Amino acid sequence: MSTKSESLGTEKISKLLAQQAIPAAIGFALMSINMVVDTIFVGKYIGNLAIGAISIVTPIAFLMSSFGMAIGIGGSSIVSRAFGAGDKEKAQVAFNNQISLAVLIISFFAVISFVFMEPILAAFGTEGDLIEPTNTYYYITMIGVPFLSLAMTGNNNLRAEGKAKQAMMVLLIPSVLNMILDAVFIAYLDWGMEGAAWATTFSYFSSGAYIVFYFLSGRTELKIIPKYFKFQKKIVNEIVALGSISVLRQGGISLLTIVLNHSLLKYGEISGIGGENAISVYGIINRISMMAFFPLIGIAQGLVPIAGYNYGAKKFDRVKEVIDLSNKVGFVIGIGLCSAILLGSYQIPKLFLSEKDWALTPSAADAIFYIFMASFLVVFQLVGASYYQALGKAIPALLLTLTKQLFFLVPIVLILPSFFGINGIWYAFPVADVLSAAVCFYFLRIGLKRMMNRGKLNAL
Repeated sequence: MSTKSESLGTEKISKLLAQQAIPAAIGFALMSINMVVDTIFVGKYIGNLAIGAISIVTPIAFLMSSFGMAIGIGGSSIVSRAFGAGDKEKAQVAFNNQISLAVLIISFFAVISFVFMEPILAAFGTEGDLIEPTNTYYYITMIGVPFLSLAMTGNNNLRAEGKAKQAMMVLLIPSVLNMILDAVFIAYLDWGMEGAAWATTFSYFSSGAYIVFYFLSGRTELKIIPKYFKFQKKIVNEIVALGSISVLRQGGISLLTIVLNHSLLKYGEISGIGGENAISVYGIINRISMMAFFPLIGIAQGLVPIAGYNYGAKKFDRVKEVIDLSNKVGFVIGIGLCSAILLGSYQIPKLFLSEKDWALTPSAADAIFYIFMASFLVVFQLVGASYYQALGKAIPALLLTLTKQLFFLVPIVLILPSFFGINGIWYAFPVADVLSAAVCFYFLRIGLKRMMNRGKLNAL
């Protein structure tokens, strides 16, 4: 009897990609809807400064939780390739080493987040009227971040087994719970920023509790086996090498957030919008981005176990097929999503703002228009990085992951506002999208060509 993971090497690629990408996309969609609803609640019931506070804290929370995700991403790549090669013991060792590593690292960074709270928030642009709501939201939210980290570790391993629907539940449960608690804590009980923070924290806890319960239930190929908790140097090194991609990606996003927030504070004041208001405008746009690109993230997540398994099984034609299909489908979907956002650029901000803050609408509409002009091209960065991650090639995956945020967007954001004011910040996004897409597509094609040539040599 074949296992769920073995179907990754036999099923039709289009069917597999749909099976893996659709649940992943739904999970990310629900998570994005949750964040959009969260932002709408705080914007309508608390005010636009609350949106600014959330937009500062969320990247910090994701940076802290990215260490758990990194362990899962690095470890699940090993698991996928081990399953593909038929080495089930290695898969079990890799999984249990992840558990040990997750407990150790998550605990360490949980302490760091509280000990260095004030300098962390200051670095991310917390000043003036933003200090009080940001401090409140940060302190409570960080209580739940270790549970989110744990959930992200387990989520990637469920995908490695081919259990996309169960992985989706890791994102679905907290998203639904957070939306319900937002309504109760913010709208009904009027707890303000504390209500928003506790809703987020309880949702993170539910996600972590679900993943622990599922792996203890005995319904997975991967088992919790204490004798495999002992670190194996080779496996840990590979987990760290591959997982560092996720941490550095989120680190790049965090660095970008720091640069953006300080630039928005400076040029927002010069433009007359107000620095704190400019951060709130970008907070709205950030939520739109999360909501808009969930199908592309789903595709990128969905192809990883398929490509990893078939690469381990030396079925290189199937690896190329899933990459090509992912690029084509993602490109078409991306154009459709960006077109819809551009058409609604003036009305979308009003969904997040109370009527007293509608004066920000024209500024937000301009920002939306420029930021989403070419953002459909992000599919090539997502697919390119996911391809190298699936193959266990840490350095290329890392470099492609960082192309937009770190190599292009950060320096361009530092340069263009000197010439164009706050609009220069918005112009930086389409420029970075075009440049990063070109680089990622080029190196993806090189990687595929080398892999196929290797397959031909092996066949001789």
